[in-house]
Amino acid sequence: MEEKRPLVWLSAECPGSATQHTLLPEWQVISVDLRSEINPGDLSTYSAWVGVFDLSPLSSDQITLASSWLDALQVEHWVAILAPDQASNPEVCRLINSHCGDYHTLPIQPERLRVSLGHLWGMSELQKRAFPGKPMSYEEFALEGTSPAISQTRKLLARYANTDEPVLIYGENGTGKEAAAKFIHHKSSRRRRPLVVVNCAALPLSLTQNELFGHEKGSFTHAMTAQKGKIEKADGGTLMFVGVDELKPEQQSAILRFLQEGQIERIGGSAPVQVNVRLIATSTSPLEKLVASGDFRSDVFYRLGSLHVHLPPLRERREDIPLLANRILSAATPSLGPKHLAATTTICLAEHSWPGNLRELQNRLRQALLLGQGPAVEPDDMGFGATPANNQGQSDELSLNAFRSQADRRAISVSLALAHNNVSAAARLLNISRVSFYRLMDKHQVPHRTPASPTKSD
Repeated sequence: MEEKRPLVWLSAECPGSATQHTLLPEWQVISVDLRSEINPGDLSTYSAWVGVFDLSPLSSDQITLASSWLDALQVEHWVAILAPDQASNPEVCRLINSHCGDYHTLPIQPERLRVSLGHLWGMSELQKRAFPGKPMSYEEFALEGTSPAISQTRKLLARYANTDEPVLIYGENGTGKEAAAKFIHHKSSRRRRPLVVVNCAALPLSLTQNELFGHEKGSFTHAMTAQKGKIEKADGGTLMFVGVDELKPEQQSAILRFLQEGQIERIGGSAPVQVNVRLIATSTSPLEKLVASGDFRSDVFYRLGSLHVHLPPLRERREDIPLLANRILSAATPSLGPKHLAATTTICLAEHSWPGNLRELQNRLRQALLLGQGPAVEPDDMGFGATPANNQGQSDELSLNAFRSQADRRAISVSLALAHNNVSAAARLLNISRVSFYRLMDKHQVPHRTPASPTKSD
């Protein structure tokens, strides 16, 4: 007997509804009640390539809650089911546009639903066959997790996906900036159009214009045919500048007209070419500082847009680490056998500072898969030295005082920013005295900058 394919059914109805199994007898239906609380430890249980998202019984409050479930569940393709009157609800339309590959309005046509689900399953299976031995990259799960830091980032990215404005994504190396850029593209109205990537660090200065703008036939030796540049190839879609902070001043000047007017001119061409491109740029360095130091053109910076996203480093989302680690382990080569994290390893993962972020996590786990002898991944397998048992489980990083200090520093920084560095105003925002505010600044070594407005003083 052929094994049934798993399918997630997300709804506010009681799990195990007979309707689900009657409609899809050839599928193994995994019912998820979106009214329940999301438990990160259970998410792997709901893993499937396709899913049905039943919006028809949802209230407006539940629709907002559903977005969190759709982000958390490990489902590649969703098919939405909605009531006829919901099709005119902008909030419902945005939700479907962001998360679903197809939708059906009630009453359900069973055969059409089965065909849609079968098609989406086949596309996922075809992709797996195309890359049978491809190891999982951290980019594939960089935005997963339930921590406040990554949850807020996903929400911001989803909102930016609904516009055509350029977006600038900041983050340390290994935080998944390219994954964030692809997330915006795949959730946008341009997702069926090209996504063209330009690696700015590998863009030769002498070939910049040819790579980006293309050339006409005969414009130089060996130019036997006309060729489009990367910008023109992205027409109608998205152009991703990876590492835009790596562009040299001459390269920044070359793209200024494109950023300002949406026009390019091929080498050897006599007329400008208008292109419709949505730009997403990533940067490791804060461009504001590069502008201030004269290493980045201010006119280019401001034309990269006002929509900015900062990807949190792994140390700011420690509660996601076990989930992310298990995602890597679950995708390991079957010949290595099932692997799981030892309890001491989980503690080491939480205590580590992760300077290399997700890339370091991926590399350490790959090392552990090769070196580990048993089913449990031990600290030594990942290159950690002393285990927590050697220091009685004490960790400065995870102490209550450390979390309190982090909260204090955050409160000081935010209140000063809102008060334009006016200490008196910042203290009032926190409902404490100015003396207490100065004491906190001194304790946490927060520098005091001159207030932005000279009309008030401390």
